Order: sequence, then structure tokens, then C-alpha cells
Amino acid sequence: MATTVITNVRLFDGENVQSVTNVVISGTTISGIGSHVQIPEGATIIYGEGCTLLPGLIDSHVHTGLEQLELALKFGVTTELEMMGHWELDQRREISKRDDIADLKTASFGLTRPNGHPYQLTKAHDAPQPDAEHPHATDEKQTLRHAETKEQAIEFVRQRVAEEADYIKIMIEEGSVFQTPGLPLLSDEAMVAAVQEAHRHNKVTVAHALTYSAAEKAIAIGIDGLTHLFIDRGTDNSFLDKMQGKFVTPCLTLDASLLGLKPTAFAADPRVAARLPPVWYNHLQGSMDKYTQGDLDVVLKSVAALHKAGIDILVGTDSSFPIPNLAGIAHGASVHHELQLLVQAGLTPLEALRAATSVPARRFGLFDRGRVHEGLRADLLLVDGDPTRDIKCTLSIKSVWRRGCLLDIAK
Repeated sequence: MATTVITNVRLFDGENVQSVTNVVISGTTISGIGSHVQIPEGATIIYGEGCTLLPGLIDSHVHTGLEQLELALKFGVTTELEMMGHWELDQRREISKRDDIADLKTASFGLTRPNGHPYQLTKAHDAPQPDAEHPHATDEKQTLRHAETKEQAIEFVRQRVAEEADYIKIMIEEGSVFQTPGLPLLSDEAMVAAVQEAHRHNKVTVAHALTYSAAEKAIAIGIDGLTHLFIDRGTDNSFLDKMQGKFVTPCLTLDASLLGLKPTAFAADPRVAARLPPVWYNHLQGSMDKYTQGDLDVVLKSVAALHKAGIDILVGTDSSFPIPNLAGIAHGASVHHELQLLVQAGLTPLEALRAATSVPARRFGLFDRGRVHEGLRADLLLVDGDPTRDIKCTLSIKSVWRRGCLLDIAK
């Protein structure tokens, strides 16, 4: 069994900071932490002076493929939580064993009405369909990809559970934010039935909701978390009260893109540009420009208010495919941008880092990762400097491990 020891390193363990310590990786797991742990004979030594070791980062909102999972890992994102897509179970099991790409968790298909969101985007802009990206997807005739009735919504959830979806997602999108108003929505009765069926199977439920009214509806139907934060207005005390015990993945990088804000300065950082293939670098420099009447400062204030009220905030980007109508976001890279935006919103760097590690691991039941602790997966990120004080240091990547396997980030 291969053993690696990272010595004299500052450790952010997913929750707190240990100033100087040693961390031992044995095979795929973390086997020892402490300044006086014995260094096994023949171990590979990595000198951590001036560096910080963190848990591998988690992006809690993506739509992904093999190329995207590979790109994510190069930026220290060791797990991507896909919020709509479809993979054969055998493919997912194969991915779980590969150490050259990020791990994948998925909702499989999101619950929507026929011709409901996001099909107006995929149809209008020729975005990759599930079967185009994953050609071995289950035959559509045998699989519910949408629903209209309460009974169909329940059957939809049962099918996702049967194919071992990790959580259940429901779309609440009328379309105005995307300049496609009037999209069909499921009835409240059908959505409540879907949530209750998911909870009966112990599945976390999340909702797509980009407006205040949609977010209120999501709370009313019993959802566990929001995969977006609304951009049509700010929050208020009534909403904060209703959100108690729930969580939100704001996807500020997406919001900025929808508002027409291009991440020009972030993309220009050489630590970003050097790791992005040209197609993704060009994609990152764009924006979606769908809701330019909005104000990012209002969204940031809502994040601050939610955080102050004790609502769990998770890092997510909604990164997807490099096509024009989804511009401004790139797998892996935009997680670091999201961290910066959370700090801009008022979270401390330490709080922002928790939002990309221990908090999503806890909220999605991923108890084998998200922290640096003995017995957990050795999904790790080593960076120069101290990101618990300066969040931009997360981009100064020195080494990435997935399940104890050191990634060759020079490739």
C-alpha cells in the first residue's frame, strides 16, 4: 500500500484550522493526522511549509460529462454534484473507481412538465441532450423524463430511486428569467407528492428556483434545499424564517452571468488561464445576458442575510457545457470564483471554504469526504499560502489527490 506524508502543513480540516501538522495518506484514505505521527518507512514525503492542505472541493451544482469531470479535478474539485443529466449505473460505478477525474453524484433527470424547463434551452440552442452526452441512457419509452399528474410525479421519483439517483430535483421555473415566459409548471399537488415520495425513500430534495415566488413555492412543498438563489429581488425576514433548517446553493457565478456580468478579471488570473483549455477559457469570458435588469449587489446582500440567519450556504456554479447560451462559467475554475463571490458577500474565507467542503458533505450525506479526518477518503487539495485568510490562495494549486492518488496537474 502506497503511503504519502504531507509534513509541517497548515491544515483546514473542513471546519477548523490546525496551524502546523502532518497528514498521512495510506492507500485511498487518511490514516494519520498530527505533529508527532510516525512517518512510515518508505513513505513519499511532501514538504508543506508555507502551504495549506484542504479537503477536496465540492461543486454542489453542475451538469457534467467526462471531459468536465477531468477539468474539475485539475482545479481541486474532487466531487461534482450533478443536478440534471443521466448516466447508466455502470458508468457511474466506473467513475467512482477512477482517480483521474472528479467523482460524480447525480439527481439523474430533474422533475419537470413536458416542455418545461430546461427543455426550452436545449431545444432553442441545440445544447447536448442527455442521450447525446451519455449514449447508453435508458430508453426514453421506458423512462419518465417528465410528469404531469400526481401519480406520474410519484412514479418519476420511484424510477430515480430505482436507478440509484443520489437526490431528487424538482424544477420550478416559469421562464421569465431566461426570456422564455409561460413555461409549464407542475401542480403544487404533484410537487408535494414527489417530495413526500422522495423523503419516504430517504432522499434529499432540491429545487430549481430563480425567482422569489418560485423559492417560496419550493419551501411550501417541503423541499430540503434550493439549488439557486432568486435574482428578481432581495430577501426579507419572512423568507428567512421559512428557510430555517434548509440550505441554499446560490450559484452566484450563474447569477452574475445571467445579469450580463463577465468574469473578466477572474479569467485573466494566470492561475485560471493556464489550466483551462482554449474552448473553456473563451467560454469563461462570456456571459448569458438573460436578466440584465437585476443587480448582483442585491443578490449578495441576500446571501449575507441568509448566512447571518444561520442558513447553510453551499458552493455551486451551475457549470455545464461550453455553448454560448451557458457562457461565463467553467468546471473547476468557477468554484474558486464562487468562493471569492461568497467572501465578497460577507462570508469569511473560512466560512466560504466550509461551503465547498464539510457543509455540502453534511447536507448531501457524503460522510466519507468533505473533511480531513482519519478514516475518510484522501480527497485533498494542497495550495500555496493561506486561503483561510486570503480566499484567492485556493487558486495557487500545488497538488490534488483523489482517493489518495496524486493527480499529474501538469497534463
